[in-house]
Amino acid sequence: MPTSAGSKAVSEGGGQSQSADRVTVALIPKAVADLQRTGDRTGLSKTDIVNRAISLYEFVDAELEAGAELIVRRDGQDYLIKLI
Repeated sequence: MPTSAGSKAVSEGGGQSQSADRVTVALIPKAVADLQRTGDRTGLSKTDIVNRAISLYEFVDAELEAGAELIVRRDGQDYLIKLI
């Protein structure tokens, strides 16, 4: 079960910046490997990757809920993506 405890992020200058929630989650092995590969490929931190993934999922889910379709185009071929 995820747990959350509120905390304040501190900038390098010692002042407070954005408010942050800390969340503990249990990742399945594939998600751990994907997180590692994404970090290796992009140079982003695990925190940045997870934050971006959650925001992207929210955007895509809201668009799909509103009737949009998610299409990926690779080498001139279109692929309709369905999230289940």
